[in-house]
Order: sequence, then C-alpha cells, then structure tokens
Amino acid sequence: MSNGYKVSNEIKNQIINRIKNEGISVIKAGEEHGVSTKTIYRWLSNNVQQPSIVEFNKIKKEKEELLKLVGELTVQLSSTQKKIS
Repeated sequence: MSNGYKVSNEIKNQIINRIKNEGISVIKAGEEHGVSTKTIYRWLSNNVQQPSIVEFNKIKKEKEELLKLVGELTVQLSSTQKKIS
C-alpha cells in the first residue's frame, strides 16, 4: 500500500492495535499489511494523547507516595537485616 493507496480506518486501527496490544513490531506489521514503517510511525504519533494537568498532578502525587513507601520499606528491611546479623 506504499504505492499511493489509502488504508481504511479499520485496517489502520487493526495495525495500531496489534502493535500496542499484541506487541508485534512496526516492521512486521508493515510487512504483513504492505504499509511503510514511516506511515505506521506517523499514525502512532498522531494517536498519542497528552495527559491533562489534573491527570499529570495525580500521577505525580502517586509517584511521590510510592517513593515514600519504598523508602519506608527500605528502612524497615535494613533494620530487620541488622537485627538478624
């Protein structure tokens, strides 16, 4: 399809889905469907959605809470290992 044919939205969505959910490579998807990798990468970049500021702040807060928890668990593990030694 690299010779000027338009790819239907159904096929386009199928290719994107296979790459994202089935883990096939862009190269393999392109070969199987006769679409250039350049076209597939363009489709993938067009489908990228940026998180809203609310989502970004929520994720940032969750990250901070997880790092705090990891720190606390590391301290607990360290003190437990010292008691065993």
